[in-house]
Amino acid sequence: MARVRTLTAAWVSLALILGPGWTQATLAQATLDEVSSGRATLAQIDPPIDAQTQDRAEAVREGVVVIRATTDEAEASALLAGFRRRFPGVAVAYTKMNSSRLYDEFLAEAGSGGGTADLLWSSAMDLQIKLVNDGYAERHVSRETEGWPAWAVWRNEAYGITAEPIAIAYNRTLLPEARVPRSHADFLRSLTLHPEDWQGKVATYDPERSGVGFLVLTQNLEVTPRTWDTVRAMGQIGVKLFTATATMLDRLSAGDAVLAYDVLGSYARERAKHDPALGVVLPSDYTLVTSRIALIPKAARHKAAARLFLDYLLSREGQVLLAARSVTPARADARAPDDPLTGSTALRPIPVGPELLTSLDQIKRSRTLRQWRRAIEGR
Repeated sequence: MARVRTLTAAWVSLALILGPGWTQATLAQATLDEVSSGRATLAQIDPPIDAQTQDRAEAVREGVVVIRATTDEAEASALLAGFRRRFPGVAVAYTKMNSSRLYDEFLAEAGSGGGTADLLWSSAMDLQIKLVNDGYAERHVSRETEGWPAWAVWRNEAYGITAEPIAIAYNRTLLPEARVPRSHADFLRSLTLHPEDWQGKVATYDPERSGVGFLVLTQNLEVTPRTWDTVRAMGQIGVKLFTATATMLDRLSAGDAVLAYDVLGSYARERAKHDPALGVVLPSDYTLVTSRIALIPKAARHKAAARLFLDYLLSREGQVLLAARSVTPARADARAPDDPLTGSTALRPIPVGPELLTSLDQIKRSRTLRQWRRAIEGR
């Protein structure tokens, strides 16, 4: 009975953070399931406070953790609220920016010699790994990574926090279900056979201006050289180029586009909860899985606070709070029951590691972007 009371208290605390979307029935079932399985303990829900005591005291003295991230603050709201509730003595200064700007501004800040932001959290996996490889990241060994997926951590300096599918989003009202492409191959076939159906109606990333866009382009090329055929076909139908998934989804909702190709599935799924006109497809031939990588810079001004926040990101509580906003966490034990990765057999996770550096070789990068420009312009 004491065990049940302890677990229930922990889930109720979590519900207060998540808000009314988590019903009493959900809490009761979660508690019952974990007790009956014999798996759950309060330690699995709470971060390892004993290991954090020293960092916590120092973080309170520092007073703030400064975070630069590509994640929209609204999407991270439950996570940030949870951290503030657990560590009320540490303020969070959170700034959202696109991945290329985050990278460039960090390098400028590091070059000034006056210290940097405390934690960088970016969906541009290759740029984050380059920072690690170039010696900017602080090593941090966290107990929270016991059992962490091998593909999602590198040198205890770069941590893949999420496992997010690259998806196809579409406007259900404007695009009949029978015409929705279910794979990359389906999309290319439709573009080739029926270009008039897609003229000016497709949105995708601009790899010249978006770090995520360039990452997705190079990873698609790793899977199949026919990616260039898709780029050419999109150029011929006047594809619209953007630097953010959120903007593409806005265009879908407004009816300015009928399909958005290669978007972050987490954003699309969360938006679809509130917009019944939006549909989301995970390509059946292969689904790239990206991760938003977190790292602590060596020149961080508030390192203890940064370690505390990173541990919270890695903890089950933090991961559950991400899942509540349709962001698939790297931890399988924190995923929602309806998570789209569950049961999928076409997943291709992009490993957090040095393989990502290949695409950032300046000669290769310039060559890839020149080829992309020629293809998109039909030259």
